[in-house]
Amino acid sequence: MLDLINEIWQTMRTNKLRTALTGISVAWGIFMLIMLVGLAKGVLNSFADGDFAKSANIIQIWPGYASMPYKGLKEGRLINLRDTDLGKIERENKEVVKYAAAQLNMPSTNISTSRDYISKSYIGVFPEAQEQLVMSHGRFINDHDLELQRKVIVLDKKSAETLFGSEDKAVGNVVNMTGLSFTVAGVYDHQWKSDLYIPYTTARALKGYDDKLSTIRVSASGINTLEKADELEKKVRTTLGKSESFDSDDSSAVWVWNRFSNYISNQKGMGILNTVMWVIGLLTLITGIVGVSNIMFVSVRERTHEIGIRRAIGAKPMRILKQVILESVAMTTIFGYVGILLGTIGTEILSRAFAGSDFIKDPTVSISLALEVTLVLIIAGALAGLFPAMRALKIRPVEALRTE
Repeated sequence: MLDLINEIWQTMRTNKLRTALTGISVAWGIFMLIMLVGLAKGVLNSFADGDFAKSANIIQIWPGYASMPYKGLKEGRLINLRDTDLGKIERENKEVVKYAAAQLNMPSTNISTSRDYISKSYIGVFPEAQEQLVMSHGRFINDHDLELQRKVIVLDKKSAETLFGSEDKAVGNVVNMTGLSFTVAGVYDHQWKSDLYIPYTTARALKGYDDKLSTIRVSASGINTLEKADELEKKVRTTLGKSESFDSDDSSAVWVWNRFSNYISNQKGMGILNTVMWVIGLLTLITGIVGVSNIMFVSVRERTHEIGIRRAIGAKPMRILKQVILESVAMTTIFGYVGILLGTIGTEILSRAFAGSDFIKDPTVSISLALEVTLVLIIAGALAGLFPAMRALKIRPVEALRTE
């Protein structure tokens, strides 16, 4: 084995320039492969950690207008969502629906403290509305708030700073809104959300106990295919159609945002992106592998006389085959690991450059990716040396000895 390693080393040293130029092409191919796959991974990580992915099991429904007549009722009429629809959705679809919650969008009003004031609208919600929010201080709306119709409010960070000077001073203090005093229960921090929240039952009381809803949020479980997501949406439409007297096939009667369908579609798109990045990276690597193969063809041609002598004194064909293939694998692997090192450094630079970005998150190289690239290197090196090795085996000892 040591003799074989020495032979490979001597061959690479004898042709330094040729080996270096070929190695650079291999290293560049591996570098580009890692960078492209790392970028794809960063996009996938960003998608997986985004608000949309975290609440992908939600179907949101808004009131619409009927576009089809139904049981004597004319088209063009407003279709409302009501309190009673929540229980019906849960009961009639209990095998997949975890809960159905409502939102009441309230009009803009002045919200003030002794320090300052803001003018904003607010939303009456159930505790489930916290799914996308991270509380920086205090808590979100809870079930007791709903039961007791408490006058509590949850502020976004910017509003808390405006009203109290600092977000950590807001919790437990009071704001004046709609002529009433509301205690700040919590403050949340979000990149783009800035809504204010109060208990749904409190908002309903402020609205005069009107049973009409602004939005229904349906949370589902066990939905893992596009077909199941579409089936759930159809079931919810059927339930609402019977309750609010419209044709369940009337798509404009209620407006539905099926997040799970969108999430699955986006997942497929992310999978295609990852595949495309791998393909582009592998095609870039192939240019280097072709160079290795060409070099091995030249090497076999230059060593025709040597191969003839070795065959004449009894060297087995497998020995010749092994040497040529291992020489190719060695050249590919050595320079390939240089590419892996550079690619790792490159993805670390990308990770720092895109720190805090919503588009790319943690594009660094994982152990699994390093193992995958190593496997690609070994296979590529073996393939690069296979055809020159087969040519070496076809050389007859007598003809090889005649070659100068």
